[in-house]
Amino acid sequence: MLFDPHPHQHIRSHLTPLALPSSFLLLFQDQCMRRHLADIAITNPMSNYALQCLCRQPHAVGVAKTLVLWLLVDGKRGHENQSLGLAEAIIRRVPAKIHRIDLSLKAGLISRILSANAESRSLPAPDFILAAGHATHAPLLWLSKSHGACGIVLMRPSLPSALFDCIIVPEHDYPNLPKAGNILLTKGALNRVTPVNGTREGKLILIGGPSKIHGWNEAELIDMLAKITDRGGWELTDSRRTPKGFAERARAHLPGVVIHSYQESDREWLPGRIRRAEEIWVTEDSVSMIYESLSGGARVGLLPIPRLKQSARVLRGIDGLISDGYLTSYETWLNTQHLTVAPNLLSEADRCAGELIQRGMTLG
Repeated sequence: MLFDPHPHQHIRSHLTPLALPSSFLLLFQDQCMRRHLADIAITNPMSNYALQCLCRQPHAVGVAKTLVLWLLVDGKRGHENQSLGLAEAIIRRVPAKIHRIDLSLKAGLISRILSANAESRSLPAPDFILAAGHATHAPLLWLSKSHGACGIVLMRPSLPSALFDCIIVPEHDYPNLPKAGNILLTKGALNRVTPVNGTREGKLILIGGPSKIHGWNEAELIDMLAKITDRGGWELTDSRRTPKGFAERARAHLPGVVIHSYQESDREWLPGRIRRAEEIWVTEDSVSMIYESLSGGARVGLLPIPRLKQSARVLRGIDGLISDGYLTSYETWLNTQHLTVAPNLLSEADRCAGELIQRGMTLG
């Protein structure tokens, strides 16, 4: 036996399905052990004991087994895409099967936990449980502790970090990395986009809209787009945040651009275009589309949108991408008329999948 899959089982009793209050007390009792394991991982990064406990995989090296992945989803497409991005990256490396547990119709912590528990009864025992979104955090803890699986939360959790086996979070959410060996930092949120094999073709414009961090100046945006698209060959798509009527006004001012409404497009249309495109321009507010474009391997330009909150964490991440050469600012493009090639492909889902598999299965 390479390692004990439950080395700290003695500090908590079996979690019965309906013992909710006592179970949650046990979750917080487990926090002290989690911190201890994190400290071991930091002081001795090659400690198999710490890493394997942080991601409790009971399968020996070289054993041919199909991993079981449970995905907890809250009904928000962006959150589910992050979990799917990681799950699909795991499948690209090892045999695995995805099982989806939908919590979108449940309101309240207890209701979501009971629903997750009920839906999971007919599923095979999980190796990894993945979740994104605050509504999934308590069910994730409940299921991972009940089944002895590795609980992985994507994005910064609403509960103490030490409670989770692994946290995968954009580096701009943790400007000062806490002392925890269970955190994997990424450049932006994970996504499902992978680059196409073969010749790249097509030029794409991705338009967002006003948000808590960004305002909106349509006249300036259309003026920038007119300069960018004057040689033709461009497609443009809006999003749910794009102000009503923008597509019609863009058609009037940008006659050489093919306009697609997100409401009329198939769900797979945009990811397919992103992974094939040679050049992509994205409005600065569309953070997820920025990282998807970089994951697709295109040369990416950034369309400036008025900033309402200069100190927002997400803006630090965007500015970092510009300074690191992943994005070309509009101002730079005006001088060079050229989008720069990123220093490397931003394939964070694959990198994290490899890290999880190494920690949980191949250290021995």
